Amino acid sequence: MSTNQALLEEAKDASPKRAEEIYKQILVSSASTSNVERDQVLRDQENAMIKLAELYRDQKNAQGLAEVITLSRSFMSSTAKAKTAKLIRTLLNYFNDIPDSRQTQTDVLLDNIDWSKREKRIFLKHSLEIRLVSLQLEASQLKAALARIDALLTELKKLDDKMILTEVHLLESRAYRGIGNLVKAKAALTSARTAANSIYCPPHLQAALDLQSGILHAEDKDYTTAYSYFYETFENMSSQDDPSALNALKYMLLCKVMLNLPEDVTALLSIKLAVKYAQLREIECMRAIALAHQHRNLAEFEKVLRDYKDELSSDPTIRSHLAALYDTLLEQNLLRIIEPYSVVEIDYVAKQVGQGRQDVEAKLSQMILDKVFYGVLDQGKGRLLVFDEPEVDDTYGAAIDTLAQVEKVVESLYAKVRFVGFS
Repeated sequence: MSTNQALLEEAKDASPKRAEEIYKQILVSSASTSNVERDQVLRDQENAMIKLAELYRDQKNAQGLAEVITLSRSFMSSTAKAKTAKLIRTLLNYFNDIPDSRQTQTDVLLDNIDWSKREKRIFLKHSLEIRLVSLQLEASQLKAALARIDALLTELKKLDDKMILTEVHLLESRAYRGIGNLVKAKAALTSARTAANSIYCPPHLQAALDLQSGILHAEDKDYTTAYSYFYETFENMSSQDDPSALNALKYMLLCKVMLNLPEDVTALLSIKLAVKYAQLREIECMRAIALAHQHRNLAEFEKVLRDYKDELSSDPTIRSHLAALYDTLLEQNLLRIIEPYSVVEIDYVAKQVGQGRQDVEAKLSQMILDKVFYGVLDQGKGRLLVFDEPEVDDTYGAAIDTLAQVEKVVESLYAKVRFVGFS
């Protein structure tokens, strides 16, 4: 057993502080001229590096983990480029378990992107840039993300790497959807699918494509098609404990609610694949939303939004659709209250729905403009005058149709007269 191997064995039972010292000692060790010994030292250093990174991850030490990644450069200079990319991805993944480490990870990525550019490690550079774009999307830095995506796509189209092209086009679709440009978001997703069709697409990447397809269909209010994409993602990823499985299940429940089928939520959560998620807070909040929607109860709906604020507001997809659902529910409640009246006090309506007078007045005004019902707001007296739906008089339309037919007859006669004249 070599000295480094003995040290690795010692570190297993050592205190965290002593283990840290051992791992750092191994990382600075040097190999003899023998190729066999050099290879063994490199393997020991790789193990020490991963163990040290795991130690910092468990201690929630983001800065320490960043230093390990910087230290790994000298090691990476001695190894194959493909192995280097895999190692650095492994080390970067440890940031996921450290809270509030996004900025540190961003700084590490920018530093290593510059290093890989200087070292002409193009594959590693692209891999790091993709991760950086993902972080920028999470931080809602959409313009910065799109600028880096444009530069990436210019480089990647020259290399024709379909796998990375698929990932970048998918990120592009997410970025455009974030700024509300659905046309470009759909175009980018189509490009991603085109690139994916010409290669073997790993399950996690296929699930990401399906998830984005479902999100874009939901934006178009096509909740039935969106549900089928979300179900496909959930079915593929639930067995692998992938985070996208939980998101897909949440979106499936959202689609049921938006389709006015809240009673289906309970049945959906009783299927075998969904049972292990049923008690999670993220799923409980969707069940509570479905129940409030089923009761058509605005106060209950608002209480759910307050009680599960973190879960519901952190996801932009759920947040935007619940805002539309809240608006619809408010509209339905207002229609139910004003239906029996021809004149009703605005203060009374506001009290019944539990909203401020100004908000209710604005909503009633919008509903009148959208012709949801017919009426007039008398703001001077604080009243709403509700009218019956006017009967449609078809006389004008019929007269226009008659004139159009007469015009056709006249044109036909004129054409015949011209033909007779020429003959």
